[in-house]
Amino acid sequence: MNIIVCIKQVVDPEAPPAHFKVDTTTNRLILPTDIPPVIDPYSEYALEAALQLRDKYAGKITAISLGNNLQKEVIKKPLSMGADELVLVEDELFTSNDSWSIAKVLATTIIKIGAYDVILCGRQSADRDAGQIGSGIAEILKLPVITVARKIDIDGTKVLVERVTDDGYETIETTLPTVITVSNEIGEPRYPTIRGIMAAKKKEPTIWKSVDLDIESSQSGIDGCRSHLVKLLKPVYEGKCEFVDGEIPEDAASNLSKRLRQEKVL
Repeated sequence: MNIIVCIKQVVDPEAPPAHFKVDTTTNRLILPTDIPPVIDPYSEYALEAALQLRDKYAGKITAISLGNNLQKEVIKKPLSMGADELVLVEDELFTSNDSWSIAKVLATTIIKIGAYDVILCGRQSADRDAGQIGSGIAEILKLPVITVARKIDIDGTKVLVERVTDDGYETIETTLPTVITVSNEIGEPRYPTIRGIMAAKKKEPTIWKSVDLDIESSQSGIDGCRSHLVKLLKPVYEGKCEFVDGEIPEDAASNLSKRLRQEKVL
């Protein structure tokens, strides 16, 4: 079985909001330079799902990541966790993308890799939270897609997936090859082993540029975006406190009730 996992490098989601700034002229987020990036947590769940499948059915795991100036000590984590190969698609062209152009480049990368039975993505990314990449890849490759998976089983050419819903979960069956987005209910990602870390240091990733994929500027970057950001801003949090008192506790409660009715809370 050939398993492909899409991995993303993101700014640490635990970073304090005060460390981020917004360039209102270009509508771009100025990332903190003092906080190192990490592997997107949802991508790690997708990798854990891939490792579980390989443990059970054997096969090969290829992790792919898209971006520019990816930090090797960060992006090589899938290798230390157990992935067999790592493909990095790095190019300055890929610095400004929307969900469609990202899905397009990843799908083109998957086609170049060639052999695949299952393509795994996180249910969403920790930075944009769009949750569109997996479905976009499936649409471009003309494959079935199952989202928010919590359990995956393979039976010959069929895959059986339990996916999370608001009311619990549902079981869906489809054929291979397929795209699956993985939820955190799949299980906690395993820690890299010492052997895995040492092996990852020795193994170099395959690096492809846009020219290696025949990706034109009209398909990626700003020109390839099908959605355009109108305005980017940091949320403003304000809090106000008003004390309601009275001669006795009963008066205070009555005054509070009246005040809440004025504000149409009650």
